[in-house]
Amino acid sequence: MVEWITSDAPVPYAEATAFMEARAEAIARGDASECIWLLEHPPLYTAGTSARIADLTDPDRFPVHTTKRGGQYTYHGPGQRVVYVMLDVARRGKDVRCFVRQLERWVILALEEFNVTGHIRDGRVGVWVERPDKPRTAGGALSEDKIAAIGIRLRKWVSFHGISINVEPDLSHFGGIVPCGITEHGVTSLVDLGLPVTLADVDVALKRTFDVAFASEASPTCTAK
Repeated sequence: MVEWITSDAPVPYAEATAFMEARAEAIARGDASECIWLLEHPPLYTAGTSARIADLTDPDRFPVHTTKRGGQYTYHGPGQRVVYVMLDVARRGKDVRCFVRQLERWVILALEEFNVTGHIRDGRVGVWVERPDKPRTAGGALSEDKIAAIGIRLRKWVSFHGISINVEPDLSHFGGIVPCGITEHGVTSLVDLGLPVTLADVDVALKRTFDVAFASEASPTCTAK
């Protein structure tokens, strides 16, 4: 069984990290169930293991937290649904690449609940949406904006950290970093796309699609993006 926790008030980042590390250790020992934690953070930036200091363009804007999750700089703040996944990857097949693809698929399935099509792009971490309302790229392709970030860490085959989905954050807050080191694309949110979606709506979509996204390590999700 997976325990679902929802926090109504923004959770300080250090508090969340301490909880995840303790819970991951307990899961690895067999002393606790797997856990999905749905929350918000106060405005802050996090630096993953691949973060480049040049991508922190406004270091005094919000607190900056160094973290050992994968990825580069990202923003967390009110209006963004953060989804921390403390799951036993050993029990789920011991395939990290498959697990990340399942996380990607989970976000895409949840977005489909709002008639939003998410995409995975080689060389660009996260989930992206096409923007036909914006000018095309120099090569003639549709513009794309990032709507969700993914960054995890494993300890004893138990995952922590996870996903952030932009529901209605202040998108100007992303201006203090180069999100995930990518300069040629922007960021968006469900509300920015014109959808009157709440965090609670997203929570329902995530719970509804979880079992499908993680149905089996042998699913097509693990063999193709």
